[in-house]
Formats: sequence, structure tokens, C-alpha cells
Amino acid sequence: MSLSDKIMADMKTAMKNHDKTTLNTVRMIKSALMNEKIKLGHDLTPDEELTVLNREKKQREESIEEFTKAKRAELVEETKKELAVVEKYMPKQMSREELESAVKETIDEVGAKGKSDFGKVMKALMPKIKGRADGKAASQTVRDQLN
Repeated sequence: MSLSDKIMADMKTAMKNHDKTTLNTVRMIKSALMNEKIKLGHDLTPDEELTVLNREKKQREESIEEFTKAKRAELVEETKKELAVVEKYMPKQMSREELESAVKETIDEVGAKGKSDFGKVMKALMPKIKGRADGKAASQTVRDQLN
């Protein structure tokens, strides 16, 4: 089942169940995917869909951070529910051990020796872990292993 089919099915289910949070979130995802499709001028590849989902996920994570700072608990809860819906469409996230293993493998692959090779390692690593691991965690793991 393609992502758009899954989204349509979930939208129908949310409508039937009167689940406003899920319905609104799924509609936002669908809209973001359509906007990206129009912008690029072709059907989205799975990688491009993943990029859009990552963008949606990151927006919600940043919103949660801001709402927490502003002490807006009701908005934090609502946004966490939205984030859970977005994450449902994301690929399974890598564990800490899997990420460390991927970083070590990439360091060996590019022959990195020290901190100066950080950019080379990240450039080779990011396509491998795209959507399955957080960029901040990946960069921290690379830094740790290059020291």
C-alpha cells in the first residue's frame, strides 16, 4: 500500500471515528505531500515523501519545544498527539546501537582519521539513515567516534 493510499484510508477512518486530531493531522500531511508534488512537477518518490514527513515531524517537535517554553500545556499535548500521527507514517527509527554501527561503518568506508573528516562522514552517512535517525543524534555520534 502506497503512502497516499494509507493516508486516504486513515483519513476515512478518522472521519468515521470523529477523531479530529488525527483527521486534521492526516489532512496536513496530505496537503504537504500535494504541495511538494506540485512544486516538483512529478509524482513523489518514496525518498521525497520521506523528506516531507521529516519536515512535518520536525515542525511538530519544534512546536512542542516552543509551547513547553511558553508553558502552554494544552498545546503541548495536542502537538504530541499530532506528532504521534506523523510518526506512524515514518519508517522504524534506528536504535542507538544501530546508529553507532552505521557511523562506524561509514567512518571506515570513507577512511576518516579525525575531526577534519566530519563533513565527509556526514555526507556519506545521511543518505543511509535518512528518516530512520535524527540528524542531531547522528552528528553527535560522528563527533564522538572521530575524537
